[in-house]
Amino acid sequence: MERLQDRVLRAMRLTPESSGQNGNSPMILSDWSPAVDITEDDKEYLITAELPEIEKDAVKITVENGTLSIRGERRREAESKNKKVHRIERSYGSFVRTFNLPEDADPNGVSASFREGVLRVSLAKSEEKKPRQIEVKVE
Repeated sequence: MERLQDRVLRAMRLTPESSGQNGNSPMILSDWSPAVDITEDDKEYLITAELPEIEKDAVKITVENGTLSIRGERRREAESKNKKVHRIERSYGSFVRTFNLPEDADPNGVSASFREGVLRVSLAKSEEKKPRQIEVKVE
């Protein structure tokens, strides 16, 4: 259901943004929405976002009230009077992607790297929330 909602919102160019603890989710206009992959292993969650032709300084990552937000902007080249544009299919402008943090994610354990147009945001898993294995003793 969440994937369907994400597709509909992307088609309408709207992005949900958490407004805090009151549960309201106002919609904000987003010029485009970068594709992301989210994976998990024993130690962390990893969000990988495609951000081609975006400078590192144009990307802001925040964690607040259990929500991780990735914001940025891809600017279009200044149009030259000597060029004739035939087609523009790539999206430009600002974007926002927001994600609710899983219960076992450590909001203080967030790190990010940016290389060749790919942003990687790592969310460490909290040690205290990891399941413990209990050894059963035989008597």
